[in-house]
Amino acid sequence: MFIGLGTLINVVAIVFGATIGIVAASKLTQKSQMLITDVLGLITALAAASALSPLWSQGFISALPENSSLLVILGSMLIGGLIGSALSLETRLDNFGESLRVRFRASKESPFIEGFVSSSLLFVIGPLAILGSVSDGMSQGIDQLILKSSLDFFAAMAFASTLGWGVAASAIPVGIYQGIWTVIGLFLGSILSQYQIDAMTICGGLMLVGISLRLLGIKKIAVANLLPALAVAPILATALHLLT
Repeated sequence: MFIGLGTLINVVAIVFGATIGIVAASKLTQKSQMLITDVLGLITALAAASALSPLWSQGFISALPENSSLLVILGSMLIGGLIGSALSLETRLDNFGESLRVRFRASKESPFIEGFVSSSLLFVIGPLAILGSVSDGMSQGIDQLILKSSLDFFAAMAFASTLGWGVAASAIPVGIYQGIWTVIGLFLGSILSQYQIDAMTICGGLMLVGISLRLLGIKKIAVANLLPALAVAPILATALHLLT
């Protein structure tokens, strides 16, 4: 095996799953496609609930000063959101999606950009993308990325059946994002403690809530602007951990 194989498998799984979903979409009525999107929104909400569970774990609570666990998440999301807004990450991601839409020759009326943005965020949010990539970089195996690839394959299939080729295009930012973490794992070794992972997971869970709301048509939250919170969370958690 070579370093980066896990991410390569993940990218192929997303493209392959999306392709199958698009082929199957021709056999679905518009009403069925809308139902699938609603189901995906509900499943994403369920995934969010799972990701939020470390907030109440004893390990995370005990690693921080008393009654500060929620403040870590609040601070991370606010600081991360301000950074993301200043960098216009949501707009940049939309623009990138638009350029890909043109390249894929999808019509402006197609859900290409929504599929690209929603699936990109879904596939990069969560501890498996980071931990699996770091583990791959450290040559400790790709088991976690194999698991993530399996999950992303079925998610891409379901998303693409209603959102089209934008889902397949999301493999590009996934490859870049996980590639960066693989390089970090290669040069820095093990860098995350469990409480730091928990902080990132919880922030990712809140972002999944935002994606769920978008898919259900309730509110379009600029989730991409919140992505820096994934980097802020372990730093802020570490700062407070040193005070315990």
